[in-house]
Amino acid sequence: MDYKIVKKDAPGRGKVDILAETYEAGEPKGEDAGRWRQKLGSRDEILKYLKNGERYWYSDDWFGSEKRKKPA
Repeated sequence: MDYKIVKKDAPGRGKVDILAETYEAGEPKGEDAGRWRQKLGSRDEILKYLKNGERYWYSDDWFGSEKRKKPA
């Protein structure tokens, strides 16, 4: 893989080489792209998926590094 290298000024060091984007640009392709409902088998799996997403955004009961001492 050939990397793009960009020359930029660094404080106290003059010009330095920096890696540019290293990812391959693109979008999901195919018929199943973005069809999460069809990937989940049963109604229970769909409800579990949605409840987990709501817990992440709206719940005060967070875990691990997500937990805050004082709510925002």
